[in-house]
Amino acid sequence: MIARTLAALVLSSLLALPAMAAQCGGDFHTFIANFSREAQAQGISQAVLSQALGNVTQDQAVLAFDRRQRGTFNKTFEQYVATRVGAARIKRASAMMQRHAALLSRIEQRFGVPPQIVVAIWTLETDNGADMGKLSVFRVLATMAHDCRRTELFQRELLAALQIVQRGDLPLGEMVGAYAGEIGQTQFLPSSYIKYGVDFDGNGHVDLRRSVPDVLASTANLLRTNGWKPGPYGEGTSNFEAMREWNRAVVYRKTIAYFADKLVGR
Repeated sequence: MIARTLAALVLSSLLALPAMAAQCGGDFHTFIANFSREAQAQGISQAVLSQALGNVTQDQAVLAFDRRQRGTFNKTFEQYVATRVGAARIKRASAMMQRHAALLSRIEQRFGVPPQIVVAIWTLETDNGADMGKLSVFRVLATMAHDCRRTELFQRELLAALQIVQRGDLPLGEMVGAYAGEIGQTQFLPSSYIKYGVDFDGNGHVDLRRSVPDVLASTANLLRTNGWKPGPYGEGTSNFEAMREWNRAVVYRKTIAYFADKLVGR
């Protein structure tokens, strides 16, 4: 799983969500009570709030992880790609491209994003769903929202996570993810889940944990919405800039492009 730095989080995807202003710091339970009142005013039901936040506690390990994740993308491209793109991953991703060829073709027709880019992201993020994280999304986001360094950002993410449950996309028990609250097989932040999620299997819900069609189409939709157009995607292209919404780190975007080229024999 990619350990994203918070500088690489998708900040622009927060704009569609209302501002939240519960006072950070201080007593954690007071903070949660104040946040819950604001979330209820934004339309979150008391039932969802009680289930998600009623017994939530802080996670000091999340704060410790956040504080040490500063140099993840400070390696050279050669150093970084050597740790991310190996023969086993290329083999696995190639098999996934073959297995889901028809689905990926439909996604490319609708969103204009080629299969190798979608599968490269899918593999780099979670090894195609094998490692989506095991942390409670609500515990992670409540912990980060209470911390005053980026409270507004994470209060908005916490609200988006509540919206995911309220609209029935995922049950509370499946709100499990990584160290910044990322969810699903391509590790969407909750705000991105709300903004870019696509119900591509037609079952009425956006399920980015179990539905491969939803996962891959939503990944392509994020890129298309941010300017992706059919064509080259290497550094210096407009598509390379479109990937900035996925991850702002140049070395990571170069790794996506490199992996994608490997998958089509370039």
